[in-house]
Amino acid sequence: MSKKTFSKKQLETLSAEEIIDKIQHENYSLLSTLGAEKLRKEMVPVGKICNTAINYVLGTTGPKDDPKEHSYNARMKLVKKLKKITPGDYAGFPKDSENGLVIGFNHPSLGEIARILMMKMDVMGEKPMLFPVNLPWYEALATDYDRILKLGIIITPTITPSTWGKMKLEKGTDLYEAGSKIKRDFRDLYTKRSHEVLKEGGVIFVAPSATRQTTVFKTRAVYDKKDPIIPTMSVLAIELFKDPEMNCDFMPMAVLPQDGYKKGLNFFKNYKLIPGEVMTAKEIRKKYLKKDADKLPELDYEFHKRIADKLPKKFWY
Repeated sequence: MSKKTFSKKQLETLSAEEIIDKIQHENYSLLSTLGAEKLRKEMVPVGKICNTAINYVLGTTGPKDDPKEHSYNARMKLVKKLKKITPGDYAGFPKDSENGLVIGFNHPSLGEIARILMMKMDVMGEKPMLFPVNLPWYEALATDYDRILKLGIIITPTITPSTWGKMKLEKGTDLYEAGSKIKRDFRDLYTKRSHEVLKEGGVIFVAPSATRQTTVFKTRAVYDKKDPIIPTMSVLAIELFKDPEMNCDFMPMAVLPQDGYKKGLNFFKNYKLIPGEVMTAKEIRKKYLKKDADKLPELDYEFHKRIADKLPKKFWY
């Protein structure tokens, strides 16, 4: 079945939540609307694989009449399968942290996503989890949203700089303006949902690079502070700590793939997920936050550095 596209009026007037609802339940595609049908089609096989896996895990697990027990058993079954297919070591992560936790990681491949989900379900299974998902991935998984939620995972769409560039929208056109608005709306919705999850003591995972790259720092010049750093973690911190009662901590996580890894899922290759030195809410407020700042380069740099400190130097820049 071909996807429906949004009208100009819908793009101008619908909220992020309303657009997401139509993607999930009414067969709409924002990618197709914005001229990125190729990106959507590339992810169709991934969506089918994930759909099959989720159906298997939830459909072959009991008891169906006890949602909490069913969710726990399904998570443990999935963890068991992932440990064989996408193995990873993740000793040292906190299981019963009272505060919400923002975990930022370097993103060399797709492989760490499976290992991160495995670690979260195994170690932090009861905590709500928010995972920002690039729009092509989101559209591939959208029809499974409710079933993914049963595993304790809340996905929310984002449009990364890389995906935005691939859309090749022409400045000044209606589609460019509509896409820019939706990109901002998705970012605002992600911030709102992050706040809700973290207030409940949940966990969110963020790739500060906002794209897949081999190294923690984009270039040596960024590491040497000659070029600016992407202000991902600090922008999130500024928004979250506008709430004086927010006590979430920021944890750097180093991802170390096995030698010979590719950009894909790297089946049967072992990864190490290594927790770094935590930035506590108290430390961030006292040391980094500045009144009316829209980014905090010192926080972003130190966060990246704490990831790099756990990795061989070839992963630094």
